[in-house]
Amino acid sequence: MPIKKKSKKLNSQDKKLIEEIIRVDHAGEHGATQIYRGQLVIFNKNTPFGHEIKEMADQEEVHKSKFDELIIKENVKPTIMFPLWNVAGFALGVGTALLGKKAAMACTVAVEEVIGQHYEEQAEELSKRKIKPELLKTVKKFREDELEHHDTGVEHQAEMTTGYVLLAKTIKQLCYTAIKISKKY
Repeated sequence: MPIKKKSKKLNSQDKKLIEEIIRVDHAGEHGATQIYRGQLVIFNKNTPFGHEIKEMADQEEVHKSKFDELIIKENVKPTIMFPLWNVAGFALGVGTALLGKKAAMACTVAVEEVIGQHYEEQAEELSKRKIKPELLKTVKKFREDELEHHDTGVEHQAEMTTGYVLLAKTIKQLCYTAIKISKKY
């Protein structure tokens, strides 16, 4: 019979951090699935480009499902902004897809750059505090997935989108704002 490791008792600061991580990542992964759903309204999933978007969407669904589990398991209250993030994600997906393939990929590059950095910061904090090793493993794995999506966007010439700098900066700012709000509310 395997020996069960006793989990470290969380102090109030650690508990707050875990709640913030789960709440914001839960919201973010749902938002990501909505972005890809919006893009797939415009791009046929049966085309090579649509198939790539569908593959990234499927991976985001796995991430979303994991955070759906964690929100329940860890008894974390989801962000009150959840309905807005879902609608905003879908609108962002449709809007960037309407601008073309490169703009859709510019959206992916911008979002995944922010999320990759965000997951890295979470991993560093969890490692430093030596808490929730399973959550740390999840965050690290999902970070790698998100960076693959980023690279896919770059390969599709996202940075060649007309107005790329402004579009990417705007999307990144939206992501930073959503993260900040979702951590607290």
